[in-house]
Amino acid sequence: MTSKKPGRLRSLVARTGRVLGWAWRLLLILLIVDAFYLAVTWPDWAALTKGAVSKSRFIRDYEARVAEDKKLPRLRWQPVPLSAMPKHLTRAVILAEDGRFYGHSGFDLQAFREAMDYNFEKGRLARGASTISQQTVKNLFLSSSRNPLRKWHELVLTWGMEQHLKKHRILEIYLNVAEFGRGIYGVQAAAQAYFGVNVESLTPSQAAELAATLPGPTKHNPATRTRFFDKHAAKILSLLQRYPGDAADTVNAPGGGPAPALEAIRDENGLAPVEDRSFGPDRP
Repeated sequence: MTSKKPGRLRSLVARTGRVLGWAWRLLLILLIVDAFYLAVTWPDWAALTKGAVSKSRFIRDYEARVAEDKKLPRLRWQPVPLSAMPKHLTRAVILAEDGRFYGHSGFDLQAFREAMDYNFEKGRLARGASTISQQTVKNLFLSSSRNPLRKWHELVLTWGMEQHLKKHRILEIYLNVAEFGRGIYGVQAAAQAYFGVNVESLTPSQAAELAATLPGPTKHNPATRTRFFDKHAAKILSLLQRYPGDAADTVNAPGGGPAPALEAIRDENGLAPVEDRSFGPDRP
């Protein structure tokens, strides 16, 4: 009886070793296939460095949905250069979405740590930490799926974009492809849809409202005027008044950016749920 136990143990160890061996082989194959996929689909960064902003993956996906469902609102999208956007609009978006935008290389590790601490404290996924660069990549190239592979591709592509595009170009692309409501993409379409003006005529209050739309554009926007939206817009407007100056001046303060501004927006009662901030053309 005793002599059989070492034999069974050796057999179990051998089987476990074989399973792990095949698991590692499978993982290696998947990594090679994924690396090949990224190499084949790697963006032409040089084409993105200048010129008019092209339709993003999310915009094209929405066009396809409209073709199938005529009840959906028509696509509203009209790209404009960053020079046409008022400074208070770019400042409002940076303060609301990514206060250290000009100080990080695509990933805000401080914001990530803060988000993880907050989520651990609350026991749920309540806060995200995606940067403007990550959101730009997601909108441009990726689908709205929530699988880990998409997140991995987002990280790799964000690194690539930060190596090839200047910050002002990333911001220009983001502001032209971000969703501001069902079928409304980019700040020019949003300014016309909600306020009946071109983007250059936006007031600071209107700019704050557009920035407040970004976390959950189909639920919280100047048309729905939810309680969260009104509170969020008021905080952003307050920050615009508290941190005057150009966007670069605002975020290049000592320490990497206006952390107090971020905290003022990202407190418990003023932050949209993480599912509203990160996913989908609909962001349910």
